[in-house]
Amino acid sequence: MDLDQSIIGQFAPEFILQSVDGSMFDSRSLQGKWRVVFFYSANNSPVCKRGCLTFKEQHELFTSSGCSIIGIGPGSIEKVKEFQSSVGNLPFPLLADTDRTVGKSYNIPLHLGIFPTKSSFVIGPDDKIHFVYDWFFRPRNHVAKILAEISLVSGGD
Repeated sequence: MDLDQSIIGQFAPEFILQSVDGSMFDSRSLQGKWRVVFFYSANNSPVCKRGCLTFKEQHELFTSSGCSIIGIGPGSIEKVKEFQSSVGNLPFPLLADTDRTVGKSYNIPLHLGIFPTKSSFVIGPDDKIHFVYDWFFRPRNHVAKILAEISLVSGGD
């Protein structure tokens, strides 16, 4: 299932979602900064767990490039909290998209009509989407591609 590449160059959809720490996360808090918003598709999936852990393992490389990471999972906040406990403490917010409102605003299709496509969006300081990635089965390669693109365009700023 291909992601909609036409979203590249458009302003990133704004959202407010609950974080596993109980706070409300407002995407506008990162306006004017590089950031990656990644969506995983299932709270118990080994591939989704590996993707989240890869972002965790590479977090320092992202922050040294001036880039923040935001993870978004499907379902209730309780399900996302369970998923978060399976991957340990995370250095970035993990949010619950309980009704897929945010996923839909990013044009994320459903795989098999059930699971949101695992995907990431790189958003620049201009608040526009610069890159869109699908990480169907290869989350480590996916994160490496994002890091390479961010290092090229951000210059570490």
